[in-house]
Amino acid sequence: MRILHTADWHLGRSLEGRSRLEEQAQFLDELVKIVEEEKIDVVLMAGDAFDTVNPPAAAESLFYESISRLSDGGKRPISIIAGNHDNPDRLSAASPLAHGQGIQLLGLPTMDVQTIYVPSTNETLKLAALPYPSESRLAEVLSESHEELMLRDKYDQRIQGIFEQMSKAFTPETINIAMSHIYVTGGSSTDSERPIEVGGAYTVAATSLPESAQYVALGHLHRPQMVSRAKTIARYSGSPLAYSFSEAGYAKSVTILDAKPGLPVEMSEVFLSSGRPLIRWKAKEGLAQVYSWLDEGKDANAWIDLEIHVTNALSIEEIHRLRKYHSGLIHIRPVFDELEKDKLERTVSTNTPIDELFARFYEKQTGGAKPEPELTKLFLELLTEDADGEGDEA
Repeated sequence: MRILHTADWHLGRSLEGRSRLEEQAQFLDELVKIVEEEKIDVVLMAGDAFDTVNPPAAAESLFYESISRLSDGGKRPISIIAGNHDNPDRLSAASPLAHGQGIQLLGLPTMDVQTIYVPSTNETLKLAALPYPSESRLAEVLSESHEELMLRDKYDQRIQGIFEQMSKAFTPETINIAMSHIYVTGGSSTDSERPIEVGGAYTVAATSLPESAQYVALGHLHRPQMVSRAKTIARYSGSPLAYSFSEAGYAKSVTILDAKPGLPVEMSEVFLSSGRPLIRWKAKEGLAQVYSWLDEGKDANAWIDLEIHVTNALSIEEIHRLRKYHSGLIHIRPVFDELEKDKLERTVSTNTPIDELFARFYEKQTGGAKPEPELTKLFLELLTEDADGEGDEA
């Protein structure tokens, strides 16, 4: 049996107001192509199909149209669980219609193990699928104490117990897989996994994952990664697109399993090419370097986080001009040259507040204009970050 593991589609998510729906549609087209070319028998989607509990209609339309294509009229079983971003009731509302196409939509946590007959291989998959299990979705109070360590221990024990109970349905004649949307301690996170208690109360120890499962398909963390210290093979497939600049340079993929009853799974990775990459530019030579990159068409199809070294503050007109040259410029962050930093450092020794010194400097450079409050705030943040960085190096 060939199983494809994917997660964290986050349909409907934008990037600083820029729609990513077209890129998400490209990914789903690519996913349909992969399942056909790789002769996938079952698709497992480990949560966060949507980015919000109330996704836009276009995102829902894309979701249902795409999973219908993936199922190939019911020939290819699909199981999808709710993540922390999904509305569990809303996700499972279409179950009566989806079930007819071999699609399981699981919203709230349950002890029920899914028994999935796979017609293409004449085999049976036992799937211990656990949608995002928060206290509220479990409808349980796990600890009367609000102390984080106590709640974390109780939560870990509860999830371990659920998996142990579900694992009793596994048999030697079936392929036995577990799936959930949880944070396993030690996983490598990014800025785009929002909001969940990463590193807080809702964490699960790797050793609490079900040992009797041949594979544990996980969702939540956006970087593809194996789970170390687990007693079985456990993996986050990662998100199909980069959703924050903390993911710049990450290779995105889906995971494919070749599974047989009673034997270890064979795992492989298929890398994705869909979507616009997220790139960081550091223009240490100033505006001239940026315009040189723009003229040569550098990263024309990317979303760009630009850090630009300047002597004077960028004017609004200059910022608009840069964005006109490249529609993918998301952030434009000025970094003042060392000469100007030295001037500021020499004047900081006076009793004049730093924000007032910046205002005087700005007025001098612009011929009398006063800086916007947002610009002053940004300067103070950059100055703080720079000071912190120098302290770390020391």
